[in-house]
Amino acid sequence: MTGSSIPGTILALTPELLDRLRERVHNTLLYIISKNKHTRYVRECPVFNDFRSTLDALGDSNDVVHDDTLLERFRAAIPLTSYDSYEPFLNKLVAPKPNVNDVKDMFSPGLPYFIACSSATSGKKGKLFAKYHHAARSSLQVVDEHANPVSAQGGKNCIVYSLTYREIIQVMDDDGVSVARFPISSMSGGVIRMKNGIHVDRDPFWITLTAPRATSPLAASFIVNYRSFLLVHLVFALADPQLETINTLFGYMFVDMIRSMEEEWDTLVHSIETGVLPDWEGTSHVRQYLEPKFSARPERAAHLRTVGKATEQPGWLKKLWPGLNVVIGIVSGAFSLVVPKMRHYLGPDVRMTSLGFTASEAYIGTAYNLTELNLFKATSDDIIEYLDLSCPETASNLAFAHEVKVGHRYEVIVTTRDGLWRYRLGDVVEIVGFDSIDGSPILRYVERRGTVVRVQGALISEEELTGAIFSAQDVLGRITEMTVIVDDRKMPCSLSFLVEIDGELCEIVPSCVKTTDIYYFPPSSMMEQPHQLIKHQLAWKQPSAAQMNSSEEL
Repeated sequence: MTGSSIPGTILALTPELLDRLRERVHNTLLYIISKNKHTRYVRECPVFNDFRSTLDALGDSNDVVHDDTLLERFRAAIPLTSYDSYEPFLNKLVAPKPNVNDVKDMFSPGLPYFIACSSATSGKKGKLFAKYHHAARSSLQVVDEHANPVSAQGGKNCIVYSLTYREIIQVMDDDGVSVARFPISSMSGGVIRMKNGIHVDRDPFWITLTAPRATSPLAASFIVNYRSFLLVHLVFALADPQLETINTLFGYMFVDMIRSMEEEWDTLVHSIETGVLPDWEGTSHVRQYLEPKFSARPERAAHLRTVGKATEQPGWLKKLWPGLNVVIGIVSGAFSLVVPKMRHYLGPDVRMTSLGFTASEAYIGTAYNLTELNLFKATSDDIIEYLDLSCPETASNLAFAHEVKVGHRYEVIVTTRDGLWRYRLGDVVEIVGFDSIDGSPILRYVERRGTVVRVQGALISEEELTGAIFSAQDVLGRITEMTVIVDDRKMPCSLSFLVEIDGELCEIVPSCVKTTDIYYFPPSSMMEQPHQLIKHQLAWKQPSAAQMNSSEEL
């Protein structure tokens, strides 16, 4: 899909939009530099040596010449950065009982509100990022409005977010007295806490409440066990016929939740009928807060039994909740595999949408088009630069938002209010156009850069692997999960796709037997000898010379 065919998108910036976008980028960058130039990271990290010389020479003067010099030196003096330069300073923040004098103003003024744990998409090893409380930002405000929408019909929202945390960091003064506490948590949970003032010290109060329009009490968000966490949210949502919105952040979590509902259907309906919550693992610490808010609803249970567990019927969830109109979850990139399964559960009338292009490092884009789940409008709260994949990987080749070209692919580079400087995010996007109102680039997510499999000298990208497995759905049916391994037991080497298929395998085999050699592991025991059933040959194209020379091996 090109910009010309996307409503509200243009293929080239008008002179007026170009000037406005350039001014917005420059003003945002000047603000970030002014805010974070005195931090420990900037003052002590060697990667900023050249830029520090400029800062020292300019002092605190504030005029047009000063601003122009700062912008010029930012582009010339600050190289591309990675987690290697950031991690030593982050480690000081998460050390046992750090001294406030050692960690204050580390990446941004003051102390963090929370430390975000990166997800599996950020690389082989999880990373931690300090998150600070800033003035209200337009992009996050848009996200918040869509995350828990207000219904004109008085409908309810099932908000499946976790408020749990890995640990609490306690900051001490010179006398050994605690002066601050902040959690290490998921990015989503930390943002919800920060946006709503849910400080960890007041958890005993917040755990007793229910958010406006929410089906579940907040206590459900304090459950660590993943399956029990989903089931508690489910039983409250299933008991409420006024449900209009389900927000699970990621599409795969929505699918996990509905599968749990299939497995526990009878238990869930019985619980709604009797008003007695099941004793699910890991829920004992929140039962006292959940039970007063869960009452018997025999009429609702009777209706659910009438509908039944009709999971094979498209649109089953619409029969359970006639008012359901939107499901929110990220389904771009590799996460898009779950879209067919979600659509089967929802039917054609329930809208699927995303909260945007998010990462633990920064918020990159807001959802742009209601009918296209992989289009995002670049945010302007932080600075996003773009490294053209066809250019050498140096800071001199970075482009600002007003300098990108439609049709080109770029790696995303961020400079943030939270203290990242020209940080390589590793995500690749394609520019499909510009917003016709404010000129912001419109992005299509492509893949993680450097996520490749090497097979006998050829490098196969994440995009090619995902495309291959999508093509196999014509024969295998809907594929809801997959992983890939290199099979070098016989030469030439091949790629093996381990897939989870939506449907009965016995229905698929007759259409595939002529092509032979996929292995089926019975669900009851993954350790049994696999039974040779079918083989589906996936076509792949030879990578270009540029891809083979520039990509990295897993």
